[in-house]
Amino acid sequence: MTAALSTDELEAARQTLAEVRRAVAEVFIGDLTPVDMLFVSLLARGHMLLEGVPGVAKTTLVKALASALGCSVRRIQFTPDLLPADITGTYVLNPKSGDFSFRAGPIFANVVLADEINRAPAKTQSALLEAMQEGQVTVEGQRFELPQPFVVLATQNPLDLEGTYPLPEAQVDRFLVQVRLGYPSRVDEVRMLRAHGVATPETRTILSPAALSHLQSVAARIYVEDDLFEYAVSLSEYTRTHPKVVLGASPRATLGLLRAAKAHAVSVGRGFLTPDDVRAVASGVLSHRLVVASDLEDETAVRAAVVSGALRDVRYRRSVRPV
Repeated sequence: MTAALSTDELEAARQTLAEVRRAVAEVFIGDLTPVDMLFVSLLARGHMLLEGVPGVAKTTLVKALASALGCSVRRIQFTPDLLPADITGTYVLNPKSGDFSFRAGPIFANVVLADEINRAPAKTQSALLEAMQEGQVTVEGQRFELPQPFVVLATQNPLDLEGTYPLPEAQVDRFLVQVRLGYPSRVDEVRMLRAHGVATPETRTILSPAALSHLQSVAARIYVEDDLFEYAVSLSEYTRTHPKVVLGASPRATLGLLRAAKAHAVSVGRGFLTPDDVRAVASGVLSHRLVVASDLEDETAVRAAVVSGALRDVRYRRSVRPV
């Protein structure tokens, strides 16, 4: 049984996250909802997918957050000719000794920025699957552990743009959260011009790998009543039986929903889970995992409507417990 969280530990975690949020906001100008979901993904030990048209600061946001974390960061620019070995690494011949030695790829970092991930074909995208799920890569039959903590922060362009490939469903399911970035408001765009007009601001370093691991352990220890397990399963079951959904939320999605909700509880300084925590992260965790009928015109809108319907129709019921 894990030890209960103290009030001081929760308050310290909340204040640390607030400081990281302020540091990122000095560089990323606009709606900070994606920043909050990034925190949720990080604390839940999950990976995040950012979608938006080119030029809306997807890469800027991810780089700013990575800098604030104080972790090792590597960037992979996905292109149509990128090979799996360009991500994981490969064995190279040492001409002096005549032996082969492993040369690690950019996947060996605490934070991996996978930029425009859907510009590469499925074979290359799938090179990330083992790393994202197991925290390791296998090259020529040899297993290599990745540094911990490990998180993939990927950006992708909308699928209707030139030169994009859809992500395989198995890979999409391994992203804990997906957030869509739109155009900034007029006020935010003016603020952006003022802040970035001369030189791009530098992000302050707030955390370290050890500090991030501690925050993740705090999130893992959030107390959850059995009723909330039932509620999370009911939300996933709703998507599996919806007439417009071909493939509903998987058990991995339900597990991710609870992990993300616990991370949300940490961000507000609470040591126990509530239905509001589940509702706050449900759209980001569930929507991108749903496969809807191909004849539907706006699949994104349908996914959002299905999750909204689940939150509206599925009621949280607290069980009556004996005194």
